Amino acid sequence: MPFVIDASVSLAWAFVEERNAYTRGIQMRLETDVAYAPSIWPLEVANVLLIAERRGRITQRDATQFAGMLLVAPISVIETTPRQALNDVLSLARRSALTVYDSSYLELALRLALPIATLDDRLRAAATALGVPILQPISETTDR
Repeated sequence: MPFVIDASVSLAWAFVEERNAYTRGIQMRLETDVAYAPSIWPLEVANVLLIAERRGRITQRDATQFAGMLLVAPISVIETTPRQALNDVLSLARRSALTVYDSSYLELALRLALPIATLDDRLRAAATALGVPILQPISETTDR
């Protein structure tokens, strides 16, 4: 089943202390499923990696390797047009009390009629309120 993935889930894979059963289960889903992300996703990921490098949380080499892994992962970036950003995403952010960045993930999930994978509690609540399912992970003990 395809799904929308946000930066919180994909970035957790880069940092041992942020990985959990949910993020591992979502990563396992990418073995058989495709994920979609709005055009803000690679910028968010790159920015977090850069800040993590500057703070000594990750080496440049590890960040580069992680970025390379994401580039070959089955994650398709879907462009957010200016019209979508300035109309649909902005309106959704206002209604949901989310940032425009987080709303871009929710808008994409609504537009594609797909569940969303996120660790963000506010995004989860907004998605649930709008009837967007939260993607459930594959269990690490599930036989595939």
